[in-house]
Order: sequence, then C-alpha cells, then structure tokens
Amino acid sequence: MEPPNLYPVKLYVYDLSKGLARRLSPIMLGKQLEGIWHTSIVVHKDEFYFGSGGISSCPPGGTLLGPPDSVVDVGSTEVTEELFQEYLSSLGESLFRREAYNIFENNCNTFTNEVAQFLTGRKIPSYITDLPSEILSTQPLPTPGPYLSANSDSVSPELGPCPTKILAGLAGLARPFGQALRPFLDPIQIQPHGGSPIGRPNGQS
Repeated sequence: MEPPNLYPVKLYVYDLSKGLARRLSPIMLGKQLEGIWHTSIVVHKDEFYFGSGGISSCPPGGTLLGPPDSVVDVGSTEVTEELFQEYLSSLGESLFRREAYNIFENNCNTFTNEVAQFLTGRKIPSYITDLPSEILSTQPLPTPGPYLSANSDSVSPELGPCPTKILAGLAGLARPFGQALRPFLDPIQIQPHGGSPIGRPNGQS
C-alpha cells in the first residue's frame, strides 16, 4: 500500500495593532499584551480565515494585511483538498456562519483552532486563544500615574480619547476593566479585505 499524501499546514499570525498593543497595553490595561492577534490557516496552497463576512480564502498573504508577522508550523494532514472544502462548507453553515462572528467568543482564532485540530489534531498556541480572556480580566489602574500625565498629549489621535481621561473615569469600577469595555468592543467586526468568501461566488456578500 502506498503511503498517504501529506500536506503541510501553517498558521499565519498577524498583529492587528502593528505593535501598539505591546507599547500601550501596560499603560491602558496594567498588563503586557504582545499583540492583538488575527490568524489564518494555510493549506492546499491557499489561506483560509474567518471574519464578520464568514469564511474566506485567498492566496497566502493575499489580504490587505500583507505578509504575516510570524508563521507557525502546525504539522501535516492527510485531508485532501476536496474533503477540506466540504468541511469548510459545513462549518460555514454551522459554527462559523457570518452572523455567528463575535470578537471575543467566535472569532478568527476560534476558527483556526478548530480547523487546525481537524487537520492535524493539534491546537494553535494558547497565547493566541487566551487573548480574549486576558483582555476581559484586566483590572483598572487606580490612578492615571505620572507617565500618562506627562505623555498623554503624545498619544496618536487615531487611538481616540486621551487615556488619562479613560482611566480616571474607570478607576472606581469594581468589575474588571475589560468587562467594562466589553459593550463597546462586542460590536466590532473584523474582516480582512482581499479574500473570496467560501461557498459564495467571488465578491458576493
């Protein structure tokens, strides 16, 4: 009997914050976050990911995010391209419908973790899947602190309100800082552009 064909499986990891999380998280959240991670699975010569538009695919590195910040070798799979496409279609009609997307509970990393286990029996790194719980469990800082007071004017306008004002307003909250922010973060939809939806004609929404 001939040995089965093995296909390499890679995890593409992108930091959506482009380094800002590493620099600002100790100030804003009181703990170090290395990045805000978006991941995708690369197998059978294509990149597959899940966002607010559902499951999509593109050539590796083909979204507007460009090349990944890092690549994790997940392993190899015997799953053929035809079987994998059937599996993705099934996911797109069940767990990973476009309306099922949630930035904390059912996101791109939930998808890649599910797919990685189906293909190889291995999970993706825990520092990626643990990120939502890390954010939601962060505690507010008791005071803005001298660093923020001295540097608040240097914060980029794209980041929104001055961090000093945010922290001062949240300092007295009893619940975790991340939980206080959740109503504002839950509606966020992330869908990297440049891919084609799985199960729908190219470009159809």
